[in-house]
Amino acid sequence: MILRALLAREGYAVYEADDGEKALSIFSEEKPDVVLMDALMPNMDGLEATTRIKALAGDRFVPVIFLTSLQEAGALAECIEAGGDDFLTKPYNQTILRAKLSAFERVRQLNVTVHEQKNKIEEFNKRLLHEQDIAKQVFDNITPSGRHNIEGIKQLISSMAIFNGDVVLADYKPSGGIHVMVGDFTGHGLPAALGAMPLSEIFYGMTRKGFSLQDILAEINKRLKRILPVSNFCCAMFVDIDTVAHQVNVWNGGLPDALIIRKGLGVIAKIKSTHLPLGILSSDRFNASVDTYELRKGDLFCMFSDGVIEMENQQGEFFGADRIESVCNEHKDLPSVFDKVVDELADFSGTDQQTDDITFVELRADTLLEHIELFQDKQQIKRLSGPRDWTLSLDLRPESLKHFDPLPIFLHVLMECPYLQSHRSRLYTILSELYSNALEHGVLGLDSNLKKDPAGFASYYQMRQQRLEDLDTHAYVNISIEHRLTGDNEGDLIFRFEDSGKGFDYASKLVAVDGKSQNLGYCGRGIPLIRSLARTFEYLGAGNIVQVIYHWNLSQTEIE
Repeated sequence: MILRALLAREGYAVYEADDGEKALSIFSEEKPDVVLMDALMPNMDGLEATTRIKALAGDRFVPVIFLTSLQEAGALAECIEAGGDDFLTKPYNQTILRAKLSAFERVRQLNVTVHEQKNKIEEFNKRLLHEQDIAKQVFDNITPSGRHNIEGIKQLISSMAIFNGDVVLADYKPSGGIHVMVGDFTGHGLPAALGAMPLSEIFYGMTRKGFSLQDILAEINKRLKRILPVSNFCCAMFVDIDTVAHQVNVWNGGLPDALIIRKGLGVIAKIKSTHLPLGILSSDRFNASVDTYELRKGDLFCMFSDGVIEMENQQGEFFGADRIESVCNEHKDLPSVFDKVVDELADFSGTDQQTDDITFVELRADTLLEHIELFQDKQQIKRLSGPRDWTLSLDLRPESLKHFDPLPIFLHVLMECPYLQSHRSRLYTILSELYSNALEHGVLGLDSNLKKDPAGFASYYQMRQQRLEDLDTHAYVNISIEHRLTGDNEGDLIFRFEDSGKGFDYASKLVAVDGKSQNLGYCGRGIPLIRSLARTFEYLGAGNIVQVIYHWNLSQTEIE
């Protein structure tokens, strides 16, 4: 009664129980903030009651203070071990009791705050994981790294985090052959993976439209240079498998040495990095030159990220490039070394923990060459699936002539026709030369003879800029492209360019151009080049109209 009165004066609502079972019942119903427990009670003693109360409280902190006449250290220790938080020996000291209750109230309030924060953190983490899962699905759909379904390519792609900073991209070229790219962005997780999205978009988009390795690399480098922070870049290797010449063209910018393994001989070539990674150099300094190697049936081409050679075992040793080469040489008679290398990596590591993203790729030449032939057979059918007979025209007026380049639009349309994709370089040459002649010689009236030396070259382009700025309001260039099928697997593209210039005596000019086509210095190459590519070339009207017919067939393979 004295204790109850004391607690009531301190502002507590007090509930009493005369045994342990009743204490559990009251605790479940009333959920008190603090429990004062007698160790010795009928039916269920205070020790067992305390253990059960702590279990009922769960994450909620409910201090239990034992009120006891026990003096032995062992008995008091049992109270604490049962879940008690403190004890107060009889007779009670009101000052000490009040201080203990006040201290435990502070601890209880702190626990409430911590518990609320924990719940908020769990909810935030749950939401973050959900958003991360959605982002991962979107990322995987945009960047299909390692999901190319090309027979003859095996890859190990192991991410250190949810998002992977390594990418493996592969696709067939319209003209035959395969492009394969391995990229390793600086850093780990989402920041490293963000650059993979534009890289993947450019790789697949340009490969499927027939762009060369050099064009694709230049575009990727330009995009990454523009969007990535200064400290971020992409170490990469780009491989172009040429099925006609049975060779492989390789660009290596910052990745470890690639290996060519020949059956029975082992490693016959190491392809070192000779370029800076993508996203560092500006476009005018970027170098897309490649190294070329023979690729025989039975050869293996292996490439990997630095996460492989920098893998550490439990003793702190690196896996190293020499170990990969040793495995390849040891199993040089096998049709594939991929499984052997992967097993060696697993045995070396001895743990699931990673310190970097890991990528290892093996290309099997015999399987790739075999399936490329099957792919080309399918492409023969696919290439005829585009539009058959069509005409595209564009009229450019002064403001467009000053600021607009029509070539990308025309080239994009042409590359949407599957049967023209393998002719991309030739068609671009014809378009660019015809437009340049129509604009510069027809509309602007510039003379190619100015470009016979470097000084004349500079003067030519100064005049070009000035005349564009002073362009007459009646100036124009009309461009028309017509396509006609001429057989089951062939057709004609008819290019017609008309300009607002006064024309020229083209009959005499053609003789002069043909007569000097082998020795023209800085100028005059354009028209002879078009004539060498086209089936027919002719001037019409006053010489301000030119018509070119380019013939294509599916048996042609363009050498880029």
